[in-house]
Amino acid sequence: MAPTFSDTVLAWYEQHGRKHLPWQQNITPYRVWVSEIMLQQTQVTTVIPYFERFMQRFPDVQSLAGAAQDDVLHLWTGLGYYARGRNLHQCAQTVAEQYDGEFPCSVELLSELPGIGRSTAGAIASISMGIQAPILDGNVKRVLTRFFAIEGWPGITSVQNTLWEKATELTPAHSTRQYTQAIMDLGATLCTRSKPACGLCPLAPQCAAHAQGKEKDFPYSKPKKDKPVKETVMLIVQNPDGEFLLRQRPQSGIWGGLWSFPEVESESEVATWLITHGITEADTESLDGFRHTFSHYHLEITPVLIRPQQPVTAVGEVAEHWYNPQQPAEIGLAAPVKKLLQTLTGLQD
Repeated sequence: MAPTFSDTVLAWYEQHGRKHLPWQQNITPYRVWVSEIMLQQTQVTTVIPYFERFMQRFPDVQSLAGAAQDDVLHLWTGLGYYARGRNLHQCAQTVAEQYDGEFPCSVELLSELPGIGRSTAGAIASISMGIQAPILDGNVKRVLTRFFAIEGWPGITSVQNTLWEKATELTPAHSTRQYTQAIMDLGATLCTRSKPACGLCPLAPQCAAHAQGKEKDFPYSKPKKDKPVKETVMLIVQNPDGEFLLRQRPQSGIWGGLWSFPEVESESEVATWLITHGITEADTESLDGFRHTFSHYHLEITPVLIRPQQPVTAVGEVAEHWYNPQQPAEIGLAAPVKKLLQTLTGLQD
């Protein structure tokens, strides 16, 4: 009898799979959940040090739930996609309050928690609880679209439904934890996006895309649209003590909840901003601009360094903080802010 898809994947994993990643040790729903959220759109090598620092600071869901959001986002700084960090914090609070600190033992209930979709719920359930639950992260989508030569961009509902059907059919009732880790690992290490190692892949003999010599055609790419370009001017206000004025951004929108420099739309508005904040004398200097790219647009940033000769007047109800790079507060910084501070002070992490 020929081995099944899952048998083939499991046999490969037993011999070649990665089994010593930090989140594969001392497996708990909490550790699996944090790792899955961090690994979304982020490489394993990048995630490892973040995961280890996070576990050291927040070893369980109760410690995370009881933390201030600034503490959470501080540890998240550099991982990007900061909504993940905010949702992680909110989810921990929900689990602590509604489930007494224990993750619910069903995919349906897990999927109702903030920031947890069907695939993440499946990963938590299968890896930490041994529940037969399919997953469909980017790695698994790539394996399945190639194995079955499934046409169409996976973001289309009909293609997504087909992939879930296949994932459900193939997930075994036995060795569920190992299978889930195995198929993700196979996608991450062999069935990669640009250079699939088909010569080493145990599924190659039955892979439809490989048989057609079209591995790189699958999965189909998302239809491309030109990213719009937006502009902003970041005001780097530095007081005589060498501290920088930061403001906390709104919870929604880019860099939600993080701390950033004040902004105006154009350099012509800098003078008005200074007057509004009670600054009549200041040394100003335009610094080299740069581009920061988001998933949906480019942001052209023009930094202006401002050294006032008198105290700055607070305006409005926006939370403000004078940030001392020599004794930095543990707050979450927007990536361009971190970059500019390092450039101006010469200090690294």
